[in-house]
Amino acid sequence: MELTQLVHLRESCRHYLPRPVEREKLEACLECAHLAPSACNSQPWHFTVVTNPELVKKVAPCLQEMGMNGFASQAPAFIIINEEKAALAATVASKMKSQDYAQMDIGIATAHLVLAAAQQGLGTCILGWFNEKKLRQLLEMPEEKRIRLVIAVGYSADEAPRPKKRKPSQEIIDFRD
Repeated sequence: MELTQLVHLRESCRHYLPRPVEREKLEACLECAHLAPSACNSQPWHFTVVTNPELVKKVAPCLQEMGMNGFASQAPAFIIINEEKAALAATVASKMKSQDYAQMDIGIATAHLVLAAAQQGLGTCILGWFNEKKLRQLLEMPEEKRIRLVIAVGYSADEAPRPKKRKPSQEIIDFRD
């Protein structure tokens, strides 16, 4: 599938089939994230994949405080992305330029991952709302490891992607020819 087709196909899935996700498909997605570019090749990420049904049931409530992400209870898998310590050069550059390269790098890796998931026929939803403390305790992650994102992964129960609602191109693009 061409990249443009994947971009049009990929959406935030909020309806999942009660079907487990094959490990091979998750590994293919993670390999694409693993190959993502990062500042100074720092690769400041770590991926924790949760597919055990009993643990998945315990992760979902950590994502649902204040009525958020109710659909997470349907997801058969989650990928938790932790921020790792960046390489010294990237850390110095971040301070000098007032840019958080590690978080940008995690965003790039996440984009690679969710596009690869779409190519594998999987639906994903990138979640930034979660109880980090509860999730870290549940997964026995050290306190110094910041959880930056959680990705719900599974087979979409929707028959077709929703039409994308985006700002008009002329509002967000400037050419300076």
